[in-house]
Amino acid sequence: LFLPSFQDLFGVSMVVPLMSLHIKSLGASHTVAGIIGSLYGIMQLFSSTFVGCWSDIVGRRYSLLACILLSALGYFLLGTSTTVFLFAISRVPVGIFKHTLSISKALLSDLVSERDRPLVMGRFNAASSVGFILGPVVGGYLTELEGGFYQTSFICASIFLLNAVLVLMLPWSEENTGNREHQRGAKGTGSFSAKASHGLRLKSATNGAVASDSLFQSPWIQVATVLKRIKGIACSDLWDIFLVRLLMSVTILLYYSNFSLALEERFGVKPLFAGYLMSYSSALGVLAGCLLGPITRLYQHNTYRLLLHSSTLTCTLILLYASALSIWMVILSSTFLAFSTTIGRTCILDLELTIGGNEASGTLLGVGQSVTSVGRIVAPLLAGVAQEFSPCGPPSLAVGLALVAILIMHANKQKYRSHGNVKLKNQ
Repeated sequence: LFLPSFQDLFGVSMVVPLMSLHIKSLGASHTVAGIIGSLYGIMQLFSSTFVGCWSDIVGRRYSLLACILLSALGYFLLGTSTTVFLFAISRVPVGIFKHTLSISKALLSDLVSERDRPLVMGRFNAASSVGFILGPVVGGYLTELEGGFYQTSFICASIFLLNAVLVLMLPWSEENTGNREHQRGAKGTGSFSAKASHGLRLKSATNGAVASDSLFQSPWIQVATVLKRIKGIACSDLWDIFLVRLLMSVTILLYYSNFSLALEERFGVKPLFAGYLMSYSSALGVLAGCLLGPITRLYQHNTYRLLLHSSTLTCTLILLYASALSIWMVILSSTFLAFSTTIGRTCILDLELTIGGNEASGTLLGVGQSVTSVGRIVAPLLAGVAQEFSPCGPPSLAVGLALVAILIMHANKQKYRSHGNVKLKNQ
């Protein structure tokens, strides 16, 4: 699963940076390009919850294959887009079904115990990030060739087809057996692991026999089941988890929203330096993902405490960046911020699955992606308003939002510490 995740973001990051140049070459105005980009974001916002919940119903194998193949179709259509209309059409299947990484994370959650989940998710995110670092370099080189954008799009579609083959090669028939053997070997590790084993057994049943039957149900029954599960999430006591995720997502987006412009206005450095600094931070993020195992062991697998400390560190570092008097302070804050944000992102995901229960991991991850999409919509607006007052306006606002998230975590610390499942209303 690490290899497809690497190839996924490698292919996507080859194409995405070139799309604005391509749509301009097709004669689209800035407004039209912005509308198409916004429509893609809106489709992602609403589809992530439904696709995640659908993966809980029909099983990871079929939903992951469907998302990979339909995403491949979208990038193939992008490679044939010679008009603005065709460009917009090509974004529809990708906007609705490009949730391959979320379903892969749900599958990983099915296969490992709660104790090992932060470590595995950290490595998964590290593999994805390496692809995101290398992709733009290869895409920039290919676009220099004649018809480079079209070639890059076809290569991306081919990578998704290769991912479909890799997913088919996974030992699906052995998944449930492997889970049960893993659980039997972990029975003596205490109540925490026992609860993880119970969740894994439940998920094995859900993704095995039940999922195979659900695949052949009528589409209307599947839709009704999806809506019932989403209602259960909406009526549960998970609002604080998703609110913390929203606040921290907006916090990070505000930090990066005007990064290049702010550095140029405050310190007179060129945008190229800002690009190098962001690449440096991405590389450190990969390292942080690989170090999550030792860090979680240091915290005795207490995800809540690790999330609280990483969020506090993130808040402090953004405050340091907002008040920095020299570029060296910016470099220092960016260095440690790469670690705190990577750890925080993995911890909030783990906390969602731990407190929300193991029965609907796809739905929970889908709702989490929708929450992040809301942050991507809200953050540019907040950054633009804050930028009117000062180049330090967006990071200063980010500090305030991070403080609110930390206060929410403090107010609900008993629920986080108990690691008890929050029962959904439809259970």
